[in-house]
Amino acid sequence: MRIVILGSGRGSNARAILQAQRAGRLGRGEVVQIFSDQPDAGILQLGAEFGVSAAHLDASPFKTKLEGEGEARYIKAIQACAPDVVVLAGFMRVIKPGFLDAFAGKIINLHPSLLPSFPGLDGIGQAWRRGAKITGCTVHHVTAEVDGGPIIDQAAVRVEAEDTLETLTAKVHAAEHALLPAVLARLSET
Repeated sequence: MRIVILGSGRGSNARAILQAQRAGRLGRGEVVQIFSDQPDAGILQLGAEFGVSAAHLDASPFKTKLEGEGEARYIKAIQACAPDVVVLAGFMRVIKPGFLDAFAGKIINLHPSLLPSFPGLDGIGQAWRRGAKITGCTVHHVTAEVDGGPIIDQAAVRVEAEDTLETLTAKVHAAEHALLPAVLARLSET
């Protein structure tokens, strides 16, 4: 199963996937490409560390969505990788219909809440501010509805009385780093 990862930040979830691959825990999955919309994103440094092609790919002209010329660049570059799965791992852009159509049924996202609760930006902060006692993370198929696609799997994280927003964030990230590679390993066997 050929995997392309898209990310905008430091790449901690991409690192978890690549570490699982290196340890033989990614099933029949193989990361073949990493793309970032940010030229200085930490995720790009993972390429050299793990022997995977990693490149900045301009998503202009928009800052928060993938549409127009940027969308066309992404579609062309990703299609050249012949992916079976496109993983949005901290890719901070709204995906539009052209991209969804080009990779129908192949795009998955990791979200830091137990969807359908707390969709959109800052899922952990939303849960914290609402006083949730259980939160977590979700891997789901990507559709036109932001964080509204069919759920593949979830991992729950209990919010303890002694937690701070920072400790809760660390616990959710740890759950993400376990869940996403496990989901990819399962998908690779189907």
